[in-house]
Amino acid sequence: MSAELLNGSRLAQRVRSRIRRSVKDLKFTPGLAVVQVGDDPASTLYIKHKQRDCEKVHFHSEVHRLPADISQETLIVHIEALNGRVDIHGILVQMPLPAHIEKEAVIDTIMPEKDADGLNPVNLGNLLINREGVTPCTPTGIIRLIELSGKKIEGKHAVCVGRSPLVGKPVGLMLLNRNATVTYCHSRTADLPAATERADILVVAIGKTEFITAEMVKPGAIVIDVGINHVNGRAIGDVQFAAVKEVAGFITPVPGGVGPMTRAMLLENTLKLAIGD
Repeated sequence: MSAELLNGSRLAQRVRSRIRRSVKDLKFTPGLAVVQVGDDPASTLYIKHKQRDCEKVHFHSEVHRLPADISQETLIVHIEALNGRVDIHGILVQMPLPAHIEKEAVIDTIMPEKDADGLNPVNLGNLLINREGVTPCTPTGIIRLIELSGKKIEGKHAVCVGRSPLVGKPVGLMLLNRNATVTYCHSRTADLPAATERADILVVAIGKTEFITAEMVKPGAIVIDVGINHVNGRAIGDVQFAAVKEVAGFITPVPGGVGPMTRAMLLENTLKLAIGD
């Protein structure tokens, strides 16, 4: 029996509907500013999607497109100006940044109270001590997708394949905060299949096309595929979808799984920041 699909597009639509209803009750318009440095085509496409999402929920959105050769100091001054604007409640700096700009310094500049991506050290620190406020978008979307399965997280063995500060580390912390037993795996893990095949919840975020095979998955597991690898004009995940869906209990598709939920959580974070929740 094939795995049940965890449809991120449908769930994201429900999230947007709820946000749109909440905005109707506000006496102001939540504002999101996205800063893009350079003209990376993938980044430009992602930002267009984010702008469209903002329109759907009646947010004010701005895109600040800055030249690729901008100095780090000038970029920081620009972000500090956005920090000071009362009509902007959330700020996001689109990654990747040019090599001459230190990503951490830029993220640190965004006020925690305007950190729509949930990546400022203050917000990540609150996540670490189980005082979740604004949390990183992709991990938050992953948690919602797991909850969509109807299965309890508490007491389950969760395995995160990948330890990036954007996805792997924070999603592991969020699972731990929900009383899962968490194992982190990465490029230096010995005998990776031995770890993944014990996972009740398997989160894969390594950027390697169809790396996870059916033999590496526990029957009935919840499999969350975070990978988006572009091959011959198609988006393909880190999981061998066709084979793994015959083993897993629940699985996210690529596209249509984690991606739409990441964008929906950006809207949710912006609303949280706007109302001070």
